[in-house]
Amino acid sequence: MVITEAIHEHVLKVPASAWTPAVETDGESRDGAWVAELTGKLLNGWPKGMRLIVRKERPHPGAQLRITDADGMRITCFATTPPDRPIAALELRHRLRARAEDRIRAARATGLRNLPLHTTAQNKVWLEIVQIALELLAWMSMLALTGKARLWEPRRLRFRLFSAAAQLVTTGRRRILRLTRHWPWTREITAALERLALLATLG
Repeated sequence: MVITEAIHEHVLKVPASAWTPAVETDGESRDGAWVAELTGKLLNGWPKGMRLIVRKERPHPGAQLRITDADGMRITCFATTPPDRPIAALELRHRLRARAEDRIRAARATGLRNLPLHTTAQNKVWLEIVQIALELLAWMSMLALTGKARLWEPRRLRFRLFSAAAQLVTTGRRRILRLTRHWPWTREITAALERLALLATLG
């Protein structure tokens, strides 16, 4: 949600005692994140029962703050209507929904943006292929990648990992994948392959 100047001013006036620790799905506190509810004249003219929840969170290392952030904290807010749920639970639900939207964006970048075939049956097969690709990407990120590479979206993965030039060589009854040394992300590729190979031996 876009933070207007009026909302931003109210966020700066929220007392320290009004901030509640944000939570994770396991019920534990989310490190470096707090939530509060904005009330009062700010909501004049809003639909009845509307609630305005704001979260402040320490940004990830290297993240650039926005003009609407304050005191070194990343500020975001959203409006919702459930009257009887704690604000931490509402914020968690909203954050999980944002992750679902990330998956939808990834699906669009993987082939869901257009249905290229003529009949419904053909496009159904296409959707199945897109779903398989998304699952493979998700499992690859969890099992093979680490650090910032886990956050790369499909377009970046295609450019940095999947389009790397390589040569498959067979020698001494072994197959060796030779990657160019000059590719900036060769280390990420080899590390990912090593992790997958280790998982295969453990399995």
